[in-house]
Amino acid sequence: MSSTSLRRTSLRLAAIRGQIPVIPQTRPFSPIRRMSVPTTMKAVVLETTGGPEVLQFKTDYPVPSPQEGELLVRNNISGVNFIDTYFRTGLYASPKPEVLGREGAGTVVALGPNTTGFQTGDRVVWLGTGGYAEFTAVPASKTVKIPEGLTDEDVIASFLSGLTILAFTKETYPVKKGDWVLLHAAAGGAGYLMTQVLKSIGAKVIGTAGGPEKCAIVKSLGADVVIDYRSEEGKDWVKLVKEATGGQGVDVVYDSVGKDTWEGSLEAVKRKGTIIWFGNASGPIPPLPLAKLSPKALKVARPTLFTYIETREEFEYYTNELFRLLLSGELKVKIHKVYPLEDVVQCHKDLEGRKTTGKPLLKA
Repeated sequence: MSSTSLRRTSLRLAAIRGQIPVIPQTRPFSPIRRMSVPTTMKAVVLETTGGPEVLQFKTDYPVPSPQEGELLVRNNISGVNFIDTYFRTGLYASPKPEVLGREGAGTVVALGPNTTGFQTGDRVVWLGTGGYAEFTAVPASKTVKIPEGLTDEDVIASFLSGLTILAFTKETYPVKKGDWVLLHAAAGGAGYLMTQVLKSIGAKVIGTAGGPEKCAIVKSLGADVVIDYRSEEGKDWVKLVKEATGGQGVDVVYDSVGKDTWEGSLEAVKRKGTIIWFGNASGPIPPLPLAKLSPKALKVARPTLFTYIETREEFEYYTNELFRLLLSGELKVKIHKVYPLEDVVQCHKDLEGRKTTGKPLLKA
């Protein structure tokens, strides 16, 4: 026996006799802690910009590996948002090929190196990229655990949209009780949630929507005035807004439609009012001459959610507020339909064709 082996044996015997503590042997550091994960998965891949038909459903796409500060999540359900169509069409630039989808809910199956605060098996919801897939590597900084009492579907039907409308109504323009608010697309994924939040604040809401069915939904949410912009009377929705507000116009406009409504929004807002553009459902608005703001001393904003949740503290503030509203029943979600991942083309067609009411979801 070598001198080194003899020394180790002596140390262990001494430890048994209580003379020195046993120092456990350590295993080599494993950079990734994971459950059993396959090497390929189902995913929707975008290799070039275009219409819904460019979305390719694949069954052999590589499963990503989580890097430092990331989690690998097995998605149970993923959200579909209008912003996804902007990346698909090229309105917003992004590297190709890519997997669309900015949010998902599911189970943590692996942790990248130096990632803390989570463990495998945690049920979580996340913001990031790559949601149209079975597995997504997501930033731990934009991931939270889902509280008991909430389903994955309810959370993802309200997550990105809910955080957006909370930030916009609390910070972009802090809505006050008694404010007149014009909300376009009030029956859509964000509009459905925003109508409820605005009414909970005590605002007076004028909601626009297309068709009797959608208008009935907006009315059921408590909107004070509902305008069907597809009806003959509703085509002159600016006039109806002015009549409802005694000729003054609204305090603030939330406009996610864009090209078809931006000029009317400028007319419908009151003197010293605010317009918030946060979407391009009908196309982007053209360059806005600042001189158009002068006659009524208007304020305009073009916010994005991630500006308001850059820090972990901000992210947790808004997620906790959203979970509180959901758990209390103050905020109700509406899921348009859960589409199988392979039906993503039809999902995008329905979304762009304004056939959806509430939030469309994808299930791998």
